[in-house]
Amino acid sequence: MSHFGKVAVLMGGASKEREISLMSGSNVLTALRGQGIDAYAFDPAERPVFDLKREGYDRVFIALHGRGGEDGTVQGALEVMGIPYTGSGVMASALCMDKLRTKLVWRARELPTPAHVELRADSNPAAVVRDLGLPLVVKPAHEGSSLGLTKVESIEKIAQAYAQAAEYDDLVIAETFVAGQELTAAFLGDTALPLIRIEAPKGNYDYRNKYFTDDTQYHCPCGLPAAEEQAIQALVMRAVEALGCTGWGRADLIRRDDGQPFLLEMNTSPGMTGHSLVPMAARAVGIPFEDLVARILESAHVG
Repeated sequence: MSHFGKVAVLMGGASKEREISLMSGSNVLTALRGQGIDAYAFDPAERPVFDLKREGYDRVFIALHGRGGEDGTVQGALEVMGIPYTGSGVMASALCMDKLRTKLVWRARELPTPAHVELRADSNPAAVVRDLGLPLVVKPAHEGSSLGLTKVESIEKIAQAYAQAAEYDDLVIAETFVAGQELTAAFLGDTALPLIRIEAPKGNYDYRNKYFTDDTQYHCPCGLPAAEEQAIQALVMRAVEALGCTGWGRADLIRRDDGQPFLLEMNTSPGMTGHSLVPMAARAVGIPFEDLVARILESAHVG
């Protein structure tokens, strides 16, 4: 695979998801090197990103998560340098990192997503509950991996949940909690991969249960009738198109007990760790991890 040239795997970074990014990037790097690709680790928290141009890199695999890597900033720098990179472009990356504006786009396109409000320090808790009901979910708008997220069961806990989310972000949202099956839907190019149904301990799919325990169960096939799974996959691809995403990514959803799916968020640089979901979905259709990373690298683009 010498046609890829010299490849940088961007990993680490300065976001609160640095630890996960290092795990993802290490897996990607090993897989690329295993195929004879001239690949190197590159941590933008430890050196200027413009070293990529000075050192003659031909292509970049972005394995960064969170702000500074998944929000359009690195993508913009790579475009300035003219270096092809994996994943979505500047606009879609920035948009998907902003959960509030992602939801506004989906609502404008009449795609199902839980009702929400922007939460501020002076928000009236009674008004929030009137609009969204209880329980509800409070989370920072620009973080991933469930960082700063709280499920709120009572009106008295809203202020505390806001304060916790505000430690991570100036922009905080509250949304209606939808009970049901937790699903994730990866896409590769213009194709939706099989859905994965997630069963976390006590329904708590938090940072620890995502990455550092083996207690969470993942079901692929997801167990839904084929026609229903295909309908959800089609919904996800409409959500991808609405946001302008390209290359690869993953949508998170909830399927309510009556069968109605709700889009929660879109990830443009998903995890590639041992617990990650895109590789799991790819394996289900016969794409091993090494082939997956090669396909993603093949899709690298500028703009």
